[in-house]
Amino acid sequence: MATTNTRGLFSRRGFLTVGAAGFGLSLGDFFRMRAYGDLKTYAPIEAKADSVIHIFLPGGMAHQESFDPKPFAPIEYRGELSPIATKIEGEQFCQTLPQVAQIADKLTVIRSMTHGEAAHERGTHNMFTGYRPSPALQFPSMGSVVAHEYGPRNNLPPYVCVPTMPNIYAGTGYLSSSFSPFSLGADPANNGFRVQDLNLPNGIDDSRFATRRSVLGAVNEHFARKEKSDGLAAMDTFYERAYSLISSPKAREAFNIDAEPAALRDQYGRNAAGQRMLMARRLVEAGVRFVALQYGGWDMHTGIANGMKTQLPAFDQAFAALIRDLETRGLLNRTIVMVSSEFGRTPKINKDAGRDHWPKVFSVVLAGGGFKKGYIHGASNSTASEPDRDAIGPEDLATTVYHQIGIVADKELMAPGNRPIEIVDGGKVRNELLG
Repeated sequence: MATTNTRGLFSRRGFLTVGAAGFGLSLGDFFRMRAYGDLKTYAPIEAKADSVIHIFLPGGMAHQESFDPKPFAPIEYRGELSPIATKIEGEQFCQTLPQVAQIADKLTVIRSMTHGEAAHERGTHNMFTGYRPSPALQFPSMGSVVAHEYGPRNNLPPYVCVPTMPNIYAGTGYLSSSFSPFSLGADPANNGFRVQDLNLPNGIDDSRFATRRSVLGAVNEHFARKEKSDGLAAMDTFYERAYSLISSPKAREAFNIDAEPAALRDQYGRNAAGQRMLMARRLVEAGVRFVALQYGGWDMHTGIANGMKTQLPAFDQAFAALIRDLETRGLLNRTIVMVSSEFGRTPKINKDAGRDHWPKVFSVVLAGGGFKKGYIHGASNSTASEPDRDAIGPEDLATTVYHQIGIVADKELMAPGNRPIEIVDGGKVRNELLG
């Protein structure tokens, strides 16, 4: 069902009463600090997607050894790995992605992403926020903006990190820390995986849980009568939300990866990539609006061919399984899946058989959520050193993703000092990416 976004601006009063941004929250903190701003009327847009899964590959994954091989370049540029055919006629991926090549007809691959930040932290900021870093202001991540604009659904946090908050730029920036992600706190690939704070402590049964809830309610009521504080009333609401999640079998079940059939878990892969992506699918299916998932380490200054052959197989299996699984369940059309890294790697292999940082051109992959299927956007030049045509920057990418989820990217949010700041400054919806 089509939805539109009607969440509004965060008020100055809200910024005066809520603490600074945190680096991820516990479940209790998340609901205790959750707050809403004042409503503002603006022209809504129809959302084509209900949820986003952002798969981030930290360190700067090489585009040449993944989605943009250069088989006709000199060996010192193309590297030692070979290209393979994909389901898109005439297009090739690297040999490291055989399963993803077979679902390429369901993907949009941008081969002309570009920005100017060669430092990890600055490039990461670009890709999580759609903004270049500023010394004066830290901008909110896309997940936090989605949490701010839409709030929770089905008693679940709107923004979840798998397994933990990947970096500070995945946080709230100038927004209230109430819009921080809820982190699982453990890797779903681990044996005995349990989400932090989701289960009752040892020795606390349902009866004691209900008693504690009643006692907290009595304490809050006493102080509310005595102090007549709006903050205390809000505190009670925050804890009620936490209790609702803990006591809701349906909400808890969203995090129960053991409920998945063994055969499906095997299809994704019994490893970090596979089980994190499977958990992401469970979460968006249950109602989480934005999942940020991190996998691997791609800062390969040495031995890049062996490094890619070691790390990409698990990603290849898991990502292909995720896309097929979402499609089988009828979720792909309403879920945006985005694969990104902070930048690419240098055109030329270095003296250590690796590649160094290179933000001038790299690749991003999108699927679902109204994006085109079987589409290659733009191109890098013959040595993969810069865009040859149809360049896209982080601001356009973020604006287009926001548009598909029903958020107007040039809407202004309120930063400290009562300063209106656009969600994304100067970005354009790239309609050529959309189906």
